[in-house]
Amino acid sequence: MDSQDNPAKQARADRPQLSSMRSGSFLSDHQQYRSPLQPDSHAHFGIDTVIEDLQGARLSPPKSFSPFNGVPGKDDPPPRIVEGLSHDFSHPNCAPPRGTASQRIIATLMYKTKSSSPHHHPRLNSSSTSNIPANFAPTTNPDNFPLEAPPAVEPESLDNIYGSYISPMCITSFLHLMSAFPLPKGVTETTSSHRCLDDPEHPLVVELTLSPAPSTDYLSLADLRKHELIYRFEREWNVDVVLQADTLWRRYPRLVVFDMDSTLITQEVIDLLAATITNPPDLAAKVADITHRAMLGELEFDAAFRERVTLLKDLPATIFEQLRPALDVTKGVPQLIKALKKLGIKTAVLSGGFLPLTSWLAKELGIDYAHANEVVISDAGRLTGEVLGRIVGKERKQELLLEIAKKENVPLEQVIAVGDGANDLLMLGTAGLGVAWNAKPLVQMEASARLNGDSLLDLLYLVGFMREEIEMLTI
Repeated sequence: MDSQDNPAKQARADRPQLSSMRSGSFLSDHQQYRSPLQPDSHAHFGIDTVIEDLQGARLSPPKSFSPFNGVPGKDDPPPRIVEGLSHDFSHPNCAPPRGTASQRIIATLMYKTKSSSPHHHPRLNSSSTSNIPANFAPTTNPDNFPLEAPPAVEPESLDNIYGSYISPMCITSFLHLMSAFPLPKGVTETTSSHRCLDDPEHPLVVELTLSPAPSTDYLSLADLRKHELIYRFEREWNVDVVLQADTLWRRYPRLVVFDMDSTLITQEVIDLLAATITNPPDLAAKVADITHRAMLGELEFDAAFRERVTLLKDLPATIFEQLRPALDVTKGVPQLIKALKKLGIKTAVLSGGFLPLTSWLAKELGIDYAHANEVVISDAGRLTGEVLGRIVGKERKQELLLEIAKKENVPLEQVIAVGDGANDLLMLGTAGLGVAWNAKPLVQMEASARLNGDSLLDLLYLVGFMREEIEMLTI
C-alpha cells in the first residue's frame, strides 16, 4: 500500500524530520511569513539572518587570520550590521597593548555662539551707500591721501557656507588638518571617531577622539594648542578647539577654581565702585582704563590695583552692600555650580577684587572657598584707600590654588581653573586644565583651553558630558 492509500503514513511523511531541522531553521524554511530582505547597502539584517548565513559557509581558498584588534584593515569587507545594534569600527576604544599607555587625544570643537549669530552675517546684509567709483581716490587732498592700502576685508567664515554649526565639512576639515602633524614612530595612520554632545542634527559641540596623538617628539601638546594651523581653523569655522590628552583625570575633575570679575560676573567690581563717585567726574574712566590695561598685561596687577584703590578713598564701607544687586552673574554659573556640587566637586573663587562682595557671592552660589582683597576701613566707616595684607594677584592666586588642592588632597591633574585676565595666567597654567573664558588676547593664546560662548555651563562639555547629562545635573 502506497502513501496515498495510508493516511497515517501520509501524515508522518508531512512531519518535519530531525535531519531537516538540523540543516536549517523554522524561520529559514518559512521565509514567506516575513517580508523579503534585499541585501543592498542600506539593508539592516536581523540576528537570525546573520546566523543563518553562517550555516555551511566555507573559506576558499583558506587564509590565516591575524588577531582582532578592534579596527579592521582597509582591505577587509564591511561588517554586517545586526538589526538594532551598530558599532563604529573606526572608534579607537580598544585598550592599548599590555605595558603601554594610551596615546589618544580628545579634541572638543565648540561653535562660538557669542561671536557669531546663525541668523546674521554682516557681509550678507551689508550694502554700500557710497557713490564714489571704486577706482577713485578717497580724498582730493594730497596730504590726506593714504600711504598704505586699506586693510583687506576679513575673509568670509566657512560656516557661512556650510552652516552655522559643527558641520560634517568642518569635522572633515579638522581631521585633514590633524593629519598634517607627524605621528609617533612606527605608526602609519590615525583612527578617529566623534560624538555630537548636544544636537545630532545641528551640533554646536562635537568631541573627536584621535588615536594616536601627534608625536610629542616633534610637537608637545602645549605647542600643538598654540599652532598657527589650529588658530586659522578656529577663525575659518568660527569654533574653539580644545585639545586634551585622553586620560582618566580629564573625565573626573575634583576641584574647579574661578576668577570672579568678568568670569563669574560680567563686570569689574572696582569699575562699579568708581562709577559711584561723581567728583571728579572722570574718575570712573580713569579707573576703567587702568583695569583694562592691567587685564591685558600691560600693567603690573598689584601696583595697578593699589593705585585704583587709592582713588576710592573716602567711599563709605556700606557701598559693598549697595552693589550686591548690581552684580550681573554670568549666564550658566548658578547651574554650573549646582552640577559640580552634585558631582562632589569642590569649588573656589579667587578674586583680585574685594572680599566683602566675593564672600557674599560665594555664599549665594554655594561656592566652597572664597579669597579676595581686604580693604582698610576707618573708624568713621570709610575706605582709607589702603589694602590689608597681600594683593590677590597672579602669584597669590597660584599659591591659593595649590593650598586648596593640598587641603582637599586633589592632584593638580584633577583641577580646572577658569579666568579671563593676565593676572589669572599662573593659576591657569598650574591647573590640569586652564580655561580662558571670553578672555583677553594674551590669555586666549597662553591658556590650555579657551571658551568664547554665552554660558559658562559649557565648561561641562570639556569633561565629556552630553547635553542630556548636563540637564540631569542641573535639575
